[in-house]
Amino acid sequence: MALSPAARAAGVQIGMRRGGVLMLMPEARIELRSHERETEAMGAVAMTMLQYTPQVALAEEATLLLDIGSSLRLFGGIRRLCERIRANMAALGFTACIACAPTARGAWLLARRNAGRALTMDSLVRRLDRLPVGLLPPARPFASWFEGIGCRRLDELQRLPRPGLQRRCGRALLDMLDAAYGLNAELFQWVAPPERFHARLELFDRLEQADLLLAGAHRLVLQMTGWLCARQLAVERIRLSLDHERGRMARPPTLVEVALAEPTWRDEHLLRLLRERLAKLELEAPVIGIGLEAQQLQAMAPPTDSLFPDPGGTEEDRMRMIELLVARLGADNVLQALPVADYRPEVANAWVPVQQKVSAAARAAQMPPDVQSLPRPSWLLAKPIALLMRDHRPFYGSPLRVASNPERIEAGWWSQTQTRDYFIAEGQDHALYWIYRERINGTGEDAAPRWFLHGLFG
Repeated sequence: MALSPAARAAGVQIGMRRGGVLMLMPEARIELRSHERETEAMGAVAMTMLQYTPQVALAEEATLLLDIGSSLRLFGGIRRLCERIRANMAALGFTACIACAPTARGAWLLARRNAGRALTMDSLVRRLDRLPVGLLPPARPFASWFEGIGCRRLDELQRLPRPGLQRRCGRALLDMLDAAYGLNAELFQWVAPPERFHARLELFDRLEQADLLLAGAHRLVLQMTGWLCARQLAVERIRLSLDHERGRMARPPTLVEVALAEPTWRDEHLLRLLRERLAKLELEAPVIGIGLEAQQLQAMAPPTDSLFPDPGGTEEDRMRMIELLVARLGADNVLQALPVADYRPEVANAWVPVQQKVSAAARAAQMPPDVQSLPRPSWLLAKPIALLMRDHRPFYGSPLRVASNPERIEAGWWSQTQTRDYFIAEGQDHALYWIYRERINGTGEDAAPRWFLHGLFG
């Protein structure tokens, strides 16, 4: 059915038996044809193509028909659309002959012959006239008869008497010929996307390095992108399952979950996140298959109505950057501020993972207005640092000069009492520090004030 360039160079031809192949090329690797896998492959390609048009139909002889009449302007014209389709096919691991024509059957014939694009009916007719009659499946059983009467091309077939041709070859040949030339209407059964997306891919070999799984994950992400576009949905969470050995050595699959701060339906962003996650993953066993599932979904957001784009990028662009940082650095290292309504700085300065959903009530819980008007540092230390005293002045790299009036904080009597006087201090390098002095009642050495560094001004 098919052969590689190396086999063709060795003399192997399509239709040759196994013994003849091994005689010409003893090292040949022969794979049995699997109709089930071919059907799965066509389904995967059809699912991927749904991102360009919802009208995708499966045709005979491993051909897909796409009605892209309403998609040309969206994707920048026929050339860019064909380039994107060709790139998707390469990512899926397949090669394709792509052709375009005003009629579906005309495009099918041009693709079977790899005859390029015909964007007008006149151009299509000229290209079809030069094609051989044997491209039409209903004409193949009568190939010897057409050869005998000297009818080799479609333009010659068009000139034959139609009643006699119908009696000898049947009505199906005329219907296919008329459909190719646009003389009658065509009806197709479009591919319907399933209610839920779950795709799986069997690997050809056992893989022991997680980063090598990215190519297979890319194939699954492309299918999910087509499914999301066809269903007009955006995904918030995906789960990649890595299947290991079965049988006596069976073990549960390794799960890689990716949560998105903002829903998306684009494969580039999802692929970047998976690349970062797989690069840090250590496999405990070889992987023989991978699966992808879309877990949390919501309706696709409409495009913005803004005439002029934001110079700093859209909110979606910023969230993608944050998600990439989370995938690269870890969720515990990318935080967002969640201030608590408390006078004590340690309690008010609360941080949570950036991907954690924060309710509107929690965001509204801010500091009292009298505190918001006071200068506070942008960087608060996790633990205050005790300062040395030199010449009765706090010292941190250099003597610190108090440059503000005190801010007195007396709070926490119900849990942890704080009695402090905060100051803005300036060092000899003109850096500004946020320091405080503990207020201690009593006399003697233990009653001497102690100074601490609590924050830095940016």
